[in-house]
Amino acid sequence: MDSADAAAIRLRDFTPRPMVRLPEHEVEKAAAPAVDVHNHLGKWHGGEWSAPEVPVLLSIMDSCNVASIVNLDGGWADELEENLDRYDRPYPGRFATFCRLDWTLPSHSGWPEKLVASLQDSARRGAAGVKLWKDLGLHIRDEDGKLVMVNDERLSDMWSAFGELGLPVLIHTADPAAFFEPLDGNNERLEELVRHPDWYFGDEKFPRMQELLEALEDVIAAHPDVTVIGAHVGCYAEDLGWVGRMLSTYSNFNVDIAARVAELGRQPRATRALIDAHPDRVLFGTDVFPPTATAYRRYFRFLETADEYFPYSGSNPPGSGRWMISGLDLGPEALRQVYGDNARRLVPALNTG
Repeated sequence: MDSADAAAIRLRDFTPRPMVRLPEHEVEKAAAPAVDVHNHLGKWHGGEWSAPEVPVLLSIMDSCNVASIVNLDGGWADELEENLDRYDRPYPGRFATFCRLDWTLPSHSGWPEKLVASLQDSARRGAAGVKLWKDLGLHIRDEDGKLVMVNDERLSDMWSAFGELGLPVLIHTADPAAFFEPLDGNNERLEELVRHPDWYFGDEKFPRMQELLEALEDVIAAHPDVTVIGAHVGCYAEDLGWVGRMLSTYSNFNVDIAARVAELGRQPRATRALIDAHPDRVLFGTDVFPPTATAYRRYFRFLETADEYFPYSGSNPPGSGRWMISGLDLGPEALRQVYGDNARRLVPALNTG
């Protein structure tokens, strides 16, 4: 291949091999019993395991020192029962299933009261918490076609019910910051958005990212008795200053690191400083479904080693962007809290068994 041929290589075909030689450390097991606080074991995202397959999942967990998984796919009513029967009831303490809410209800009158009734029913059945997804704020509309935000005053009783029922809430609002930026040559997630055009929220029909984050802060501030876990580093892994301010301001706010190793690993010193400042508020999670030992061990390497410039993904090019990450080399006490102690404190159902 000559220089002219090389110049014709398309970006999609450019998969460079780093020439830098650095120490590599593989971490087979988490340094402390871990809780994957963000995973999907139901039908919502295709991670469902049949009852006979669950022991296979448990063997993967045991091989990696993952003590428990929070299943965010509980649904409601019969679907919630099916998830509880498959995971929580036969394996107490190994799984904690969060319910969801039926967001087709806002298209009908009387929907705020129906949401609260659904929460009460799910709590009675044994839901360990609630998962709120980004469709609330981006897609869900009421009976008049108005977009429903997480701080909509009609959801006030729902938020109050979370506190009254003792249900922690894991909430994913917004998405990576680049998903709201112009879709042009400056967008660092351009390749990803070309592959997944439905992930793009830069269109004017969607709220701006800042609006979504402000709505999230509104409800956290208004409901201090509700335990909130902000998915994906509080939904703003690109701005750890914002995350740190939220953690310092609101004692009921916590974050998981699920699906954001790519973001955190390119700012390892800032990430380490955030965790060192708030070791009791950051939770381990992966959002990798179905869970695999390979995926878990990539997270362990990131959290436990000082390795530099290693891939955050097994694909080339990687999914989020063309960069490498470096490890955090967290201390033993921080690892113990992040891996599991924080989750077991915030999700009481994990303490059974």
